Amino acid sequence: MKKSLGAKTLAYPTPVFVIGTYDNDNRPNVMTASWAGICCSKPPCMAVSLRKATYTYGSLVERQAFTINIPSESHVAEADYFGIASGRKADKFETTGLTPVRSDLVDAPYVKEFPLVMECRLRHTLEIGLHTLFVGEILDVKADDDVIALKGLPDIEKIRPMVFAPETRSYHGIGAYLGKAFSIGNKITT
Repeated sequence: MKKSLGAKTLAYPTPVFVIGTYDNDNRPNVMTASWAGICCSKPPCMAVSLRKATYTYGSLVERQAFTINIPSESHVAEADYFGIASGRKADKFETTGLTPVRSDLVDAPYVKEFPLVMECRLRHTLEIGLHTLFVGEILDVKADDDVIALKGLPDIEKIRPMVFAPETRSYHGIGAYLGKAFSIGNKITT
């Protein structure tokens, strides 16, 4: 029997994405966001939901662009800090020692030390309630050479991304390999 927990944000897992923008003074800023994910294949798009109160919100609206940076487990402290500190009061790159890189394709920075980056141009905005959903078209994905595997694609085990558990406010690494998608289901017979 299942127990009702009420209406909550309990989707597991949620990603640990770092959103990059420039502010009005052209300063690079980043924030951690977990209300995000892939939302379209053609054109390739990502969605992220932000509160209006965040510093990143205004910058994203102003610049019509953002990056999604995927940190590895080795940068859990920096990713957590990016979600705690406000770009209004702190230079997060200076504090953490990480390096902002200007995108060639969109008006937003990305984090050099993070293994996977998506450069997004804002396509749609939807007011939902406390959060606003921003849909960005992915113009390019950049990956560090050392996370590229066979067929020239990123390898999740080399990236070592993190996930966030909202109710316990905890970070976790990705678990063990379970099987090849779109094939292990073929083992089920009727």
